[in-house]
Amino acid sequence: MKKVVVNNLYNLILKYNHYSEEEKEKLLYGLEGLYLTISKLIIIVLLAILFHIEESVFFTIILFNIIRYTAFGFHAEKSYQCLITSSLFFVGMPLLFEYIILSKPIIHLVFLFCIISFLLFAPADTIKRPMYDKKMRRLRKIFTIIIAIVYYICILNLEFTIGKFFMIALILESIMINPMFYKIFKQPYDNYKSI
Repeated sequence: MKKVVVNNLYNLILKYNHYSEEEKEKLLYGLEGLYLTISKLIIIVLLAILFHIEESVFFTIILFNIIRYTAFGFHAEKSYQCLITSSLFFVGMPLLFEYIILSKPIIHLVFLFCIISFLLFAPADTIKRPMYDKKMRRLRKIFTIIIAIVYYICILNLEFTIGKFFMIALILESIMINPMFYKIFKQPYDNYKSI
């Protein structure tokens, strides 16, 4: 299915535009990425509708992507791995948090775990996007810590029905930047060191 859709779009675009071979490769790569993103999102939305947690999934994805922008983290190499992890994280975690309420001491402990993770591991680059610039890595770490603290303040000051989305985003991102998560999927970590 993916091949048919991507190839049809690719041929349609080439029909009306002229590209170099390098530009054609980039176009094909971009179309494949777009197809995977849209198909994954459709599945996640359908699962959210099935479990009646559309709002939870929506807010979780937005808040997660805000902190992920600075902290980066794991990217699956295979589309099925991405679909499974995304579904478990963006549907499974909000579903779990529909049934649990965390006490203040547990919230403090979870935040402590997350902030230590961000201090130790953020930003976590990938083999396709190594972060060679030391200054940029430091800036991203600082911004990640600031976002995490803002999220923590929101968790403490909002009702748990809303604060939980901030908590889920922190937990998910602390998992996604952890070297152990990279090892599970046999991916290299600290790719910027491979200069």
